[in-house]
Amino acid sequence: MSEHALALLDTSCVIEYPDRLDELADAAAISTLTVAELAFGLYHDEPAVAAAREERYRQVLSEFDPVPYSARAAHLYGAVAESVRRSGRNPRPRRIDLMLASVAAELDAVLLTRNPDDFAGIDHLVTVVAVT
Repeated sequence: MSEHALALLDTSCVIEYPDRLDELADAAAISTLTVAELAFGLYHDEPAVAAAREERYRQVLSEFDPVPYSARAAHLYGAVAESVRRSGRNPRPRRIDLMLASVAAELDAVLLTRNPDDFAGIDHLVTVVAVT
């Protein structure tokens, strides 16, 4: 049995899946926000890098049915962003990360990331799990 029922993967964990993912959660999901971030990354000046990213993008879309960003997640984003502001940090540079956290809150999922500092100040709203 895994530690959590559902894990939402942030983009860093989609680019490189975490070790022991099956030990961390029974199921994993991605958000359409992660798909958007991956799509942005497709545009690279180096053709070999662009091709590798395109391959990864297509692989991810074949493995996951992305969770749409919903009106409820958008509403929860307000609380997430306010929590970050109250912690003394500016939520604006982290908008997509915090929107992703609002999807995790909506799903009652843990958020897996390789960049836990991006989610500082929201631990009372979303469980953020740093992975390697």
